[in-house]
Amino acid sequence: MATEAWKRTLWIIVLVQFTMSASINVTEPVLPLFLPEVGVAEPDAVKFWSGVLSSMNFLMAALVSPFWGIVADRYGRKLMVIRTGIAVGLFTALMGLSHELWQLITLRALMGTFSGFYGAAIALVATQVPDRRLGYALGWLATRQMTGTLAGPLLGGVIADLSDSYRVGFFVTALLAAAAVTLMWVFVREDFVPAPRETAGSRGSAIRALLRTPGLAGVVVVLILAQFGVRSIQPLVSLYVQELVGPVPLLATLSGIAFSVTGLADLLVSPLLGKRSDTLGYRRVLLISLLGGAIACLPQAFVSEYWQFVLLRFALGMFVGGMLPVANALLGRLVASSQRGLAYGLGASATQLGSFLGPITGGSVAALAGIRWVFVTTAVLFALSFVWAFFAVPKSLPAAASPEDGKRG
Repeated sequence: MATEAWKRTLWIIVLVQFTMSASINVTEPVLPLFLPEVGVAEPDAVKFWSGVLSSMNFLMAALVSPFWGIVADRYGRKLMVIRTGIAVGLFTALMGLSHELWQLITLRALMGTFSGFYGAAIALVATQVPDRRLGYALGWLATRQMTGTLAGPLLGGVIADLSDSYRVGFFVTALLAAAAVTLMWVFVREDFVPAPRETAGSRGSAIRALLRTPGLAGVVVVLILAQFGVRSIQPLVSLYVQELVGPVPLLATLSGIAFSVTGLADLLVSPLLGKRSDTLGYRRVLLISLLGGAIACLPQAFVSEYWQFVLLRFALGMFVGGMLPVANALLGRLVASSQRGLAYGLGASATQLGSFLGPITGGSVAALAGIRWVFVTTAVLFALSFVWAFFAVPKSLPAAASPEDGKRG
């Protein structure tokens, strides 16, 4: 693909990534606060069901991501990105109309079955940019995801406080998702060559063969553990802010800020880490990020003021910016270009599995022992991820995929 063509495709996908990330995160700070409107009022029950709701769509996504990866290799990655945008918009709008807990759970599960935007976008970008610029491209993609993570919760909190309704944010999400689908449909041109049609047996053989790629299984486990840690506290941030500040009038906005500062830090750091990882080495950047995440997370369990919590959330975001993008770049460098749809399907499943286990575990720990213990658990998970990555992630990449290729090109 010509230089101008792949860059144009990258920037449009980056814009779509921002729009989708913002839309998905609009409802994050208000979802726990919305639960009393669907019949969940007891505090420990709110903590538990917040975790379940946050986990449900990720469970379904983890189960179906390999299937969508195979479909992407056969029919194109652009189609998969459009599919996820439609699913997010439709099912989130229906959530805004729900009045029962079971309705929320069902819709979250359906959204997870047909969504998985980030994995689809990664696969699309990874097959449209030169190998030597893969870390750079995925760094920008992760940056705009985090920009959306920054803008979405803040927008959702402000909308909830201004409209005096937690339901409005669900409809804003649907509108943003529709805008993202339109951008992708109209402006992105995919340079796509279908993979040969395979039988179910050959697909299973392809997955098993892929997992035998040296270092790939280790990176997949890192994705599970790191995302487990990242997501375990997410559904409880608003409840923790409520615990710190009390029933203040702008609770939703303050919760949105606490969500957003992590995205702000990630926005500032992720492009730098993506660029440096191409030259300094993915493994080194990944290890620093995982260890730093553990160090930044643990003190959050002991804060007594809102501003302390916000500062530590910012510090955590700086290290999150080097976890998932670098691990995903490693996935791309370890396999051939023709296998990247399947590889990123497996990576997406790993990420979704971590996203399922994290919130439901965090919600359960919070209900049993209190929210503060969730931060301790998360810090331990990041530390375990560091140890695993130290031993399981290869110190050098295959010669054909070495970062030095970028410097020679």
